Amino acid sequence: MESVLVLYPSPGMGHLIAMVELGKLILKHYPSISITILTITPPFDTGATASYISGVSSTTPSITFRHLPTTPLPRPRSSYSSFEALTSELLTLNNPNVHHALRSISLNSNVLAFVIDFFCTPALGVAKELNIPAYYFFTSSGTGLALFLYFPTLHRKTTQRFRDANTIHEVPGLPPLPSADMPGPLLDRTSKEYESFLYYATHISKSAGIIVNTFESLESEAVKAIDDGLCVTDGPTPPVFCIGPLIATQGGHGGGGEKEYCLKWLNSQPKRSVVFLSFGSLGVFSEAQLKEIAVGLEKSGQRFLWVVRSPPSKDKSRRFLAPSDPDLDSLLPDGFLDRTKDRGLVVKSWAPQVAVLNHSSVGGFVTHSGWNSVLEAVSSGVPMVAWPLYAEQRFNKVMLVEEMKVALPLEESKSGLVTATEIEKRVRELMETEKGFNIRNQVKAMKEEAKAAMSDRGSSLVALDKLIKSWRQK
Repeated sequence: MESVLVLYPSPGMGHLIAMVELGKLILKHYPSISITILTITPPFDTGATASYISGVSSTTPSITFRHLPTTPLPRPRSSYSSFEALTSELLTLNNPNVHHALRSISLNSNVLAFVIDFFCTPALGVAKELNIPAYYFFTSSGTGLALFLYFPTLHRKTTQRFRDANTIHEVPGLPPLPSADMPGPLLDRTSKEYESFLYYATHISKSAGIIVNTFESLESEAVKAIDDGLCVTDGPTPPVFCIGPLIATQGGHGGGGEKEYCLKWLNSQPKRSVVFLSFGSLGVFSEAQLKEIAVGLEKSGQRFLWVVRSPPSKDKSRRFLAPSDPDLDSLLPDGFLDRTKDRGLVVKSWAPQVAVLNHSSVGGFVTHSGWNSVLEAVSSGVPMVAWPLYAEQRFNKVMLVEEMKVALPLEESKSGLVTATEIEKRVRELMETEKGFNIRNQVKAMKEEAKAAMSDRGSSLVALDKLIKSWRQK
């Protein structure tokens, strides 16, 4: 019987890409193992996943995608309080489909392991029922893993909502963490999101092991705290495997024209002169915030490549759906595009991020601080300005600025708006000052360490070998 590894990502583009890259890495070094990825078609925007999957299927036919049946939601999509709440319910309802798929695969193959995303925790019980070893693939940071492993302990220590607490929390392996910088779903202990994340965090330590998309030297304190058993206080810590950075080798978008256009424009710019602004597949701003960004960029005098997406729709029935392409003339200040055409390029909705970050003309990155984007910037040696928007990104910002020292912070006003003055200040600081220069040097050093981790006998490939051997022994 052939040996199969079954991967089960949650339905977000970033989660899918990271899981696919894990599969590709395993196939590269252990080609005798077959990879099957279970996917679902969710009733909300996840980015261009269909074109991405089609591309992977054609270039890497040894990865099989098994599309699970569509699971209807019990109530209207617009009634869910957040993307996290919607995802949690969808993946819980999907368990019978996962059970059927795993049982079917097991009839003709030896399933080495079932590797699930953090959001796919409901499927942990399915693996146990079928006697298949279950592992997590944690697609966020090692510091994020340390926090989530310790989260049940924090929950027991307090009865107050983190949103109201205004306190500093001590988490093993992390710098002091203000309550306000906790991941968004953890802020209100009375919410459905908090309940789901507590369930995930309680169960992740019950798995056979955890794979993290990072490399040890980037987050050494957090990794050591986890390995020393300091983050799980009520039982053993499963083995942790730092296998990264896993970077997208294939674009998640169907358009080739946009890629050529962006890269051609960058070819005409001076070395390390361009600030790249991009905020992930789900990052959107209000019209007022887009205007502030435009004014800040114009006043900064810096060259820029800016990905603009349409503001969120006011139509509740379109909640969680992909926005249409933006009307730049109506969204941006009058004359902005004309006045900045010699030093700036604004593109609609998407740019080839990995290719852009690796271009020699790019000298800075204003990012939402999603972990995939962070790893792409580190692997390209590009310093960052951290502008968190949702999920665990506010927490990531603290780690990037305080712990890793690879980013500058962008600060919000009390209203939640980031002013043009703040944007101008941080972009200039990154590109022109000694502080920015120091961050650039730090991220360049991390780039070399990332390369070393993924080289022969590097820490990430040693961890991968250890993981594969443990699966084969079982």
